[in-house]
Amino acid sequence: MKQILYFSAGWCGPCRQLSPLMESLKDQINYQKVDVDKQQDLSMKYNIRNIPTLILLENGEVKDRTVGNQTPQSILNFYNG
Repeated sequence: MKQILYFSAGWCGPCRQLSPLMESLKDQINYQKVDVDKQQDLSMKYNIRNIPTLILLENGEVKDRTVGNQTPQSILNFYNG
């Protein structure tokens, strides 16, 4: 099973731009939004240094990651490989 972990924060401008885009893709991708301030354990586990960061998990294993704002098509390409 594929899932994207979407690392963001409320104070992050690029994250605020990416959030509605991710929400618009919710029927096409499986993702979980992770607030780096509230879920610091996950941020440390995945070595998050910059946000927004998308990490693609497949069967619980990290397959890929991307940092920064994305277009809808680039997110779909990232998710679908």
